[in-house]
Amino acid sequence: MTSVSVIIPTWNRESTIKRAVLSALNQTHPVAEIFVCDDGSTDNSKKIIDELGSEKVKWISGPRAGLPAVPRNRGIKASTGEWLAFLDSDDEWLPSKIEKQIKAAELIKTDAVSGNAFRIIPNNDSVKPYLDYIRDCVTFQDLVKSNYIICSSCMIKRSIVNALGGFPEGSEFKAIEDYALWLKVATLTDFAFVKEPIVNYCDDPKQSIRDNTVTELQQREKIFASLSAWMESNSGINPDMLSAVKEEQKRVSKMMNPGIFSRLFNKTKGA
Repeated sequence: MTSVSVIIPTWNRESTIKRAVLSALNQTHPVAEIFVCDDGSTDNSKKIIDELGSEKVKWISGPRAGLPAVPRNRGIKASTGEWLAFLDSDDEWLPSKIEKQIKAAELIKTDAVSGNAFRIIPNNDSVKPYLDYIRDCVTFQDLVKSNYIICSSCMIKRSIVNALGGFPEGSEFKAIEDYALWLKVATLTDFAFVKEPIVNYCDDPKQSIRDNTVTELQQREKIFASLSAWMESNSGINPDMLSAVKEEQKRVSKMMNPGIFSRLFNKTKGA
């Protein structure tokens, strides 16, 4: 049976951590191990995990870093499964999530797989799929355009994640460290994509670690500058992939130029 290690980073999520862990334990394709990777919690999260009494569930302590990449990487280092499945501590897997993803990866012959999710917004009864992506796989070219990978749906072979050094831990990648890693993974393999929702994704702005002082363009500038440098240092990278990254850098740089908006306005005004 395909072995799967589950990586759950957490910080003060006593209200949701049990639900997340149970959703991993109750998969139709049993997981091998679940690492709850703490980022300096001060609430009752560890007690809740201990009370589950499951030998599969292991608590990994750590000091507060404020960066999900740090506890995730601790879990990656401790893992032994062929596949790594990532789950945020406020999200929840549907029961056949792992089973469907393994079948999808085997069918398309990829070493990574993701899927859609139901978007759960607090105090909003409207529950809809988060993505409108309709293809069976997500390629590097697709990811350059946009991040179509929901972290809690993502599963990648451990050998690939280890080869790439895990998630980037620099503070400049806070809240975008997953996208930075997915892009590197996609230079090695496509992501099979399960189009039906297989995750309940909690989209709660109050719990988000996003830095609202940084714009999406600024985030993309950081990601693609780092990716470009990494690709240029690896001789085996597909030249077409590097070209696509360079083009995206040019586009982002152009969009960040304050003058472009005044020129567009004046052009529209004169039309």
